[in-house]
This record gives sequence, C-alpha cells and structure tokens, in this order.
Amino acid sequence: MRNVMTDAELKFWNAVRAHRLMGLSFRRQLPIAGYIVDFACPEHKLVVEIDGSTHSHDHEISRDATRDERLSILGWKVIRVTNDEAIRHLDDVCSHIVRAVGGESHE
Repeated sequence: MRNVMTDAELKFWNAVRAHRLMGLSFRRQLPIAGYIVDFACPEHKLVVEIDGSTHSHDHEISRDATRDERLSILGWKVIRVTNDEAIRHLDDVCSHIVRAVGGESHE
C-alpha cells in the first residue's frame, strides 16, 4: 500500500470521495483477493485502476490482465484509466464510471 497518491490519483479521488460522484461510495487502496486496488466501489463491485506509463510494458500488461481476470471471476468489473485520462478527461472518466454502474450522468 502506498501512502502518497500520484497527481492523477489525487485528482480522481477528489472527484469521487465522500459520495461526490452520483452518491457512489468509493474506497481507496482496498485489498481484494490478495491485490490492493487503487479505488473500489464495493456496492457495485467496481474497481478503478489509475495506470501510469509502466503499465504499457509487456510484463505489466500481462500482470494486469491476470489480475483483472481474477477480479472478474470474483464478480468485480475493472476499469483502467491512464494518468493522462484522469488528469485531462476526468469528466469523461466519471461519466464512464456512472454508465458502468447503470446510472446516467447529468454532469
């Protein structure tokens, strides 16, 4: 677990914490099945991972796919967002999350 968030994680967290996104309850750095996910909305079994540039390397892509598959088997949906998307297109990211949980975004 990390105590310090990246700029992208902090921007995302400020947008979703305290039920700010359509009343959804997110937790940060939640342990699930031996993994620690960046953000999770347990009520909807939704995980949001904010990925930096290291996640574009073959080894990381393979590791992320294995992790996502394991979480999926347990009923969790994983949304992966790049740092750039979280920083520059946060409204689109939030709209995608709302759609993923079956809500409508009126942002």
